[in-house]
Amino acid sequence: MVVSTESVWDAVADEFAIEYENATVYGDFEQEQLLHEGAVRVLPNGWVALPTGRLLSPDAVHHIDS
Repeated sequence: MVVSTESVWDAVADEFAIEYENATVYGDFEQEQLLHEGAVRVLPNGWVALPTGRLLSPDAVHHIDS
């Protein structure tokens, strides 16, 4: 039996990511807590990747306007 050491998820994760070139990320419903403006990438696990390499937790992000 042959078992791969690579995750199947890693191979297909890029296909499920959503990219926005110009988006606004808010941390609250009232749109008063602005977390980021510009390009973002929403990963399949819900984390938001910024172009700087930082990640925003799904718990911190209320919504994204594209």
